[in-house]
Amino acid sequence: MAAPAQAQRKKNPDSAANADGSLAAAGTPAARLARLQPLFGGLTPEQATQLFGAVQLKAIAASFASADEASTFFTTKGYEYLRENQPDTAAYRFNLAWLLNPQNAEAFRGLGILASSQPTPDAAIDLLNKGFALSPDSTLLMSDLGTSYLMRYGQTKKKKDLKAGMDLLQRVTTLEPTNGTAWQQLARGLYYEEKYPEAWEAVHKGQAQSIGSLDFDLITDLLAKQPDPQGKFK
Repeated sequence: MAAPAQAQRKKNPDSAANADGSLAAAGTPAARLARLQPLFGGLTPEQATQLFGAVQLKAIAASFASADEASTFFTTKGYEYLRENQPDTAAYRFNLAWLLNPQNAEAFRGLGILASSQPTPDAAIDLLNKGFALSPDSTLLMSDLGTSYLMRYGQTKKKKDLKAGMDLLQRVTTLEPTNGTAWQQLARGLYYEEKYPEAWEAVHKGQAQSIGSLDFDLITDLLAKQPDPQGKFK
């Protein structure tokens, strides 16, 4: 993740303009409830600003050199909270990042990652697509979106989801062949296509980049269809 922006501020921007020193307590009760929903519950930036409070938002942005810099900072904070397993706090930071800069693709990606914990990947796909439209060269968005399409294919068996996922993951592994996770996800797609030798090849390419990327559920599924040609997994 990118390092936090070097903001021009007098105090911790994560608590700017709040009497209690916490952004989490900012705004009306309705705003505090909506802040945990992606894009404040599906609002437009104008609607979300009204709900959140234009004065409050302006005070937060004033702690930084620009609203865009503030947005980048809160995106980074969102990812930090994700790593710390604090999804509600992360959601609020990503929402705030989006509110400060609706063109921040990483804010959509963060919200999409959070939405991926839902029973179906529909919301994650919608959010990731919004981010991908803003940053079509981002291999992170390509990988996350491709993975989400494969997750939905696993539930619905709709071939358009499989194709969409494979197109994105093949693009990622071409642009970034060191992305071990993308190779494993591509292997899952190849398994769905019943291309087992190619799936094993993708598994091993991913393993060569990162042992931690291995999907052992996939390996178990593949072993049920065909032995590992390299004999590494049995």
